[in-house]
Amino acid sequence: MNDYTPQLPNEDNLYEHHAFTVDKGQAPLRIDKYLMNFVENATRSKIQAAAKDGSIYVNDAPVKSNYKVKPEDKIRVLFKHPPFENLLVGEDIDLDVVYEDDDLLVVNKPAGIVVHPGHGNYSGTLINALIYRFDKLPNNSSERPGLVHRIDKDTSGLLVVAKTENAMAHLSAQFANKTSEREYVALVWGNMSEDEGTIEGNIGRHPKNRLQNTVFFDDEADKGKPAVTHYKVLERLGYVTLVSCKLETGRTHQIRVHMKHIGHTLFNDARYGGDKILKGTTFTKYKQFVDNCFKVLPRQALHAKTLGFEHPTKGEFMRFEVPVPEDMQRCVEKWRAYTKNQELN
Repeated sequence: MNDYTPQLPNEDNLYEHHAFTVDKGQAPLRIDKYLMNFVENATRSKIQAAAKDGSIYVNDAPVKSNYKVKPEDKIRVLFKHPPFENLLVGEDIDLDVVYEDDDLLVVNKPAGIVVHPGHGNYSGTLINALIYRFDKLPNNSSERPGLVHRIDKDTSGLLVVAKTENAMAHLSAQFANKTSEREYVALVWGNMSEDEGTIEGNIGRHPKNRLQNTVFFDDEADKGKPAVTHYKVLERLGYVTLVSCKLETGRTHQIRVHMKHIGHTLFNDARYGGDKILKGTTFTKYKQFVDNCFKVLPRQALHAKTLGFEHPTKGEFMRFEVPVPEDMQRCVEKWRAYTKNQELN
């Protein structure tokens, strides 16, 4: 008989940073390898160090890094300090403000800037810049000051920030009710068969890699939330296509997931496999060309170009547009030149 009693963590002294329930179909896997797919920016050495310090619990008992997870295990990562993302500190960071009044501001976010603090990104975020600039901003439903919506770290483009409680409620309702306007420009792998179309597919966390999202359909549709993306081809560039994407919904990684789902992964989107050559020839010169494109644009080719909404107090519909940034323009120009040379040959 096993009379072992799990050593329960002292909730008064520890703070929960992560919590996961292992999927029913999970094969046995070392917990350090497992958590690398679930915790963004975590390295295996950091996970192993946390396990050595007794910070990783499975079913309320501390485990070592070689523990093999089993289906329905409950994993918790506990530390003596609260999550850093909850300790917001203002930082004097330049913002490219496109528009501002007493109710809101519209910001053109450069690629590489995280919108809000999270694991591995505790400073240098848009929120750090906002709370330095403003004494008090209204919190959204996730306790994020000022944020009505977000875009990914390596996506550039427009964001609206609420400065008052009324603006937060009004703008958030527009995004929820699909009355806001959001258009993105993306460079995707492959020559799209249709000039325009609509992608519908429920989006949720990938069951095997929690850092990705995926499309769920048929019997599994309820594992995701409804998502709709309208696309239109702007320019065909041989092995890649420049497209406009208009969002009807705003799920995490929506364009990136939907485009991969239809076989057109975003160019240089490392998280979803777009940082490999997915279309083209086997010639060495072509590989060198694509590698040069990756160097010119060291991120996913996605830009939030247009943002429209009804002003929360004035009642007028406002639309803002910013040009595609230089790194993405240079990449597109390289593909134009390559395609032109191919046609000449």
